[in-house]
Amino acid sequence: MARLREKQPNGVPLSRKKPEAADPRTDPSRWRLLDEQGRQTWHYLRSDEEIKEWPQSIADRPETPLNAAQNAIAYFSQLQLRPGNWACEYGGPLFLLPGLVITWYVTETPIPSHVSIEIRRYLFARQNPVDGGWGLHVEGESSVFGTAMNYVILRLLGASEEDLRMIKARGMLHKLGGAINGPHWAKFWLSVLGCMEPEAVNPVPPELWLLPDWVPFAPWRWWIHIRQVYLPMSYIVSKGFRCTSTPLTCQLREEIYTQPYSSINFASHRNSISPTDNYHPKSMVLNIFNQLLVNIWGPYMRTDFIRRRAEQWTWDLIRREDENTDFANLGPVSGPMNLLACYIHDGPDSYAVARHRERMHDFLWVKDEGMLMNGTNGVQTWDTAFLIQAVVEAGLAEEVKWKPMLIKALEFLDDQQIREDCPEQGICYRHRRKGAWAFSTREQGYTVSDCTSEALKSVILLQRLPGFPKLVSDERIKDAIDTLLTMQNPSGGFASYEAIRGSQYLEYLNAAEVFGRIMIEYDYPECTTAVVTALAMFSRTHDASYRPAEIEATISKAVAWILKDQREDGSWYGSWGICFTYAGMFALESLASVGRYCSNDERVALACQFFLNRQMADGGWGESYKSCTDGVYTQHAKSQVVQTCWVIIALLEAQYPEREPIEKAVRMVMNRQQQDGSWKQEAIEGVFNKSCMITYPNYKFIFPVKALGMFAKRFGNPKVQ
Repeated sequence: MARLREKQPNGVPLSRKKPEAADPRTDPSRWRLLDEQGRQTWHYLRSDEEIKEWPQSIADRPETPLNAAQNAIAYFSQLQLRPGNWACEYGGPLFLLPGLVITWYVTETPIPSHVSIEIRRYLFARQNPVDGGWGLHVEGESSVFGTAMNYVILRLLGASEEDLRMIKARGMLHKLGGAINGPHWAKFWLSVLGCMEPEAVNPVPPELWLLPDWVPFAPWRWWIHIRQVYLPMSYIVSKGFRCTSTPLTCQLREEIYTQPYSSINFASHRNSISPTDNYHPKSMVLNIFNQLLVNIWGPYMRTDFIRRRAEQWTWDLIRREDENTDFANLGPVSGPMNLLACYIHDGPDSYAVARHRERMHDFLWVKDEGMLMNGTNGVQTWDTAFLIQAVVEAGLAEEVKWKPMLIKALEFLDDQQIREDCPEQGICYRHRRKGAWAFSTREQGYTVSDCTSEALKSVILLQRLPGFPKLVSDERIKDAIDTLLTMQNPSGGFASYEAIRGSQYLEYLNAAEVFGRIMIEYDYPECTTAVVTALAMFSRTHDASYRPAEIEATISKAVAWILKDQREDGSWYGSWGICFTYAGMFALESLASVGRYCSNDERVALACQFFLNRQMADGGWGESYKSCTDGVYTQHAKSQVVQTCWVIIALLEAQYPEREPIEKAVRMVMNRQQQDGSWKQEAIEGVFNKSCMITYPNYKFIFPVKALGMFAKRFGNPKVQ
């Protein structure tokens, strides 16, 4: 049991005083972004001497598409960081900060006042102005998960329960039935905080990690993110950790429920959930499994020997994850859980706890609304690779003024390639990673199929141009190829972090409730198409003699899967961007890489017609995130610059013959460009697990450059009025 001080973090006293008219905020001029080989952390400077030593950096409407692209690069190039990458928020999800703040609280981690202030500002900025709640993500409807968890951490960070915004939030939470109707992850965190009894949390037995590998539902078969979440969660639950009551947690118990805390039969609410949170209802199989664990396994069969052995093995896997990532961890859900597990096992003064506390800041991001928690420790490799491709495809890479920027970007990709596999990778269920690139940084260290593919393409594209250094050797390029060739599924498709290991029937054990398609890896059109284009580029422009038969067979199987995955209307469902627009761009790019165009392939022509049928009156395209959740193309109320560029790229890759609809779209993109060369942020761009949206702010710079440049190359850079 943790012993906590009888006051809030930072000594903020419990207060019933109503807030001032305006929330406090920190001085924006004192924030600095530090980038150390891709690791990005925000720092608040307190003295004038520090400000002097560390100055802040800066992060006529064109007539032709190429001029517009040049203006965009001129703007975006100023945002390049010293290591060669670009930084941005990777926000959107509203369930990430609660796990971090609760972990800080229960581990007695000091929360600096400037951090507390900015997190409060962000959460209030993202509060639903109509009903006062919060959703799963910034564009989602209010839910118990979002409302209960963010209400709780606002209180932990010093917000008064009498603040009118908190009163409104509490009213919405009660309207939804109170915190007892939260999903599994919410109940876990509230139990850790001591604001919910453990009997309300469905079991997460660490003994699952003792199952032999041949068992169809053994954890090694799960998707890597769900593995790394339930691993520390099971350890924490098994250890029975629960924050010692404080005046604030006792007060919260009476605020977040619709009846007195002492009167609630928590055991009867293990399966209670609000309809707004219940995106993926628990299956009958899972309910029976939970009943067996609660009523038979736990009280009658779970011996101390089995418990200790399971805890020892799960702890060993947690330790290996920390060592393999230098405590960066896979993501911002598992990271705080690993911190708490280390606090329980090693104690508050251990190196592991200190390093975790330091690493938590890798996930935090400061923006105009305040401080949020990113969906990973950044998008460094991903965005850098796409920027290189955009400039090359626009035909601008050999211009002298852009070479320094591109060489720095190439140096970053050179530095970020993973050079070795994990020690004893089989024991910790890790896939091969030598030669791969991660989504964010080499330190994070997880192979991703499309990140590796896009980075590899960018390296090959630049290094074959005159005047660019050959930083990534042929041997290392072949390492990347070798890793990609290990990732194809029997279906021919490619998943994200590793090949598919389990059956789709494992979704019957999906306990998260708020997400879909989360238990295993799946074939994804975005990942499959990225690998196809990378392999095709490698064999045709770099080294046709290396593993030619295997590469040809891999491409052939992958293309067959891409065509099989295409829907009857010509579309592809996207899993990492919104949605049919995003997947369609990648699909047509990959088909073009193997010689399939509108003129010679009716499937490509059908895909183009799918887009043309949905062009909006202003020439653009706009797709709502509801396409992701509902699985059906849903038009956005307004056309979107990023999505319009995705379609422009798709049509140009497919060699769609008619200029007029493409030019109309280009005109819309150019008309929305700002005088400084940028574009305003519009609707959210990304998604994961079908139901949670996430932002990619750099897309509004990268894809317009590519789309406008490709149009200029195809049609001779005409004036577009």
